[in-house]
Amino acid sequence: MRNAESNNRALRRRDVLTAGVALGAVITIADRASGATATVNMQLGWLGGGNQIGEVAAFQLGYFEQEGLDFKIQPGGPNNDGIAIVASGRYEVGQVSSSPSLMLAVSQDIPIKCFAVSAQQHPYAFFSLKQNPVRSPADFRGKKVGIQATGQILLRALLAKNNIDPKEVQVVIIGSEMTPLMTGQVDVITGWVTNTTALNVIGPDRVQFRLWDAGVKLYASPYYATTETLLSKSDLLVRFLRASAKGWAFAFENRDKAVELLVKNYPNLVARDERAAVDIMLGATFTDATKAGGYGTMDPAIWQEQISLYSQLGQFTKRTPTVDEVMTLDILNATADTRPKIG
Repeated sequence: MRNAESNNRALRRRDVLTAGVALGAVITIADRASGATATVNMQLGWLGGGNQIGEVAAFQLGYFEQEGLDFKIQPGGPNNDGIAIVASGRYEVGQVSSSPSLMLAVSQDIPIKCFAVSAQQHPYAFFSLKQNPVRSPADFRGKKVGIQATGQILLRALLAKNNIDPKEVQVVIIGSEMTPLMTGQVDVITGWVTNTTALNVIGPDRVQFRLWDAGVKLYASPYYATTETLLSKSDLLVRFLRASAKGWAFAFENRDKAVELLVKNYPNLVARDERAAVDIMLGATFTDATKAGGYGTMDPAIWQEQISLYSQLGQFTKRTPTVDEVMTLDILNATADTRPKIG
């Protein structure tokens, strides 16, 4: 993905620098699983990394093989439209960074649908310094907010949700660096709380305020497939989700080992930074919602809230999609007894 509302630019920059290594890791995954009976390609909207720690663990530990699957991670990137690739039928499963991308695609009549969600609470956040902190929506008034051009819709959503006039906030378009905050060019800067490598630049004096805590409830890393795949290959998706869920449960219970497996698969990553990031990512992945509904669960009411907010902001240029067009509970229901309930 990495379009519109939640482009994790900093993570992408790090991954782009090491694309060759990441691609090599994909080839390794494909080769080792060549004896499986059915192939499942997971197309990312970015180059692989810590957000796939559960799938990497599941592959390395043989969980996909146990389900009779030859699992492969297909990298995305700046010039790679993952949604278009999956929608064309080339690959079976896709994953984007943020749920609104799927809503926007469906609103343009692209035949895809979300069937599970990896991160229950989106890790996108606004970072400030202790001497001039932003700890609540009201604190944005009078602030200079440094944000990527494609992320402006997220700030607009926050302001609209909290009845703040956009004129009270000065927007400064920036790149992926955290430097503008440290040099005083902006009061607030944006990024994912899981991107520990980039956040190290700010240091321990940073104050973070998550978009989720501002009332904008977006899902992160949702899984999706075409409507045709959901109809004709539902068993494949069931087996994929069972194996992935088992891998994420392993990562939750065995964090050091999971990071070891991740760095083995993506040697460009910094183990120390990934170990710090995994605690944050797992905190967003396993919540009260997963304690009740299991890994990957999602709430139609939250989807409706997202759709309504984006409609209010005029983001659907063709038509406003319905919840049933955007997501399905069929695969979750079929795996209800096997997905780990951790929270």
